[in-house]
Amino acid sequence: MLLPYHTDGRLEAGCDEAGRGCLAGPVYAAAVILPPGYDNPRLNDSKKLDEAARDALRGEIERDALAWAVASCSPQEIDRINIFQASYRAMHRAVDALSVPPDFLLIDGKFFVPHATLDHCCVIKGDGKYQSIAAAGILAKTHRDQHMMGLHAAYPQFTWNTNRGYPTRPHRAAIEAYGATKHHRRSFTLLPGGKQYRLFE
Repeated sequence: MLLPYHTDGRLEAGCDEAGRGCLAGPVYAAAVILPPGYDNPRLNDSKKLDEAARDALRGEIERDALAWAVASCSPQEIDRINIFQASYRAMHRAVDALSVPPDFLLIDGKFFVPHATLDHCCVIKGDGKYQSIAAAGILAKTHRDQHMMGLHAAYPQFTWNTNRGYPTRPHRAAIEAYGATKHHRRSFTLLPGGKQYRLFE
């Protein structure tokens, strides 16, 4: 059972990201404020849920939350400022897009770039400890997966419908065979051993 809040009586937004370790596609982040007394026993770390469970919970979270928002940083931004800074920037964008301003941020992970106006607390493996962080992780993951499914239609060679941009063997084989698209993160090691690749045409 995940905890409903960090501090009682405070309007907390849980924040999490998805896609940090991918070779292609944006990094996504979400911020979620759950109502006081909210309890959904099926909420959990998105990585411990199958796709059907995540999709079902996405609908419940978006329906029940006091406020929620999803944001992203593009592969080009990732290449320019690095994946860690891009993850934090996407979180900031999600927080700033909330229709209800929170009092405090609960961040999944060990590090965070402080928000300009809101205090925060970093929670290692927070998506397995707090409902709001778990909810944010589910939204970030499902919205990103939906985006990658859309990209797959234009680039079926890279099987993003199954690997979602992560560094699987078939994904890397496709990069070697067809080259890197504009959706690939050029600052990442796209092929093992620093092997050279061409640009996708």
